[in-house]
Amino acid sequence: MLIPVRCFTCGNLIADKYDDYQNSVKSGEDPAKILDSLDITRYCCRRMLLTSLETIQQIIPFYEAIQRRHQEVQSELE
Repeated sequence: MLIPVRCFTCGNLIADKYDDYQNSVKSGEDPAKILDSLDITRYCCRRMLLTSLETIQQIIPFYEAIQRRHQEVQSELE
């Protein structure tokens, strides 16, 4: 995951808190309480953590499709 090191708006350091946030969310805790416990009070910083996505999981299917297509083309050329 490529989480920004700092908040885009205020410049607050947020990347060091991302792993703790993700682990707590996966364990089923309330995101609002997690952000409060991590001392992230500004709404711009909260937005940075709440809206981040695991983009690699969205990219992998396209990469696999390209690889399959490449193999098909190679087999047709042979």
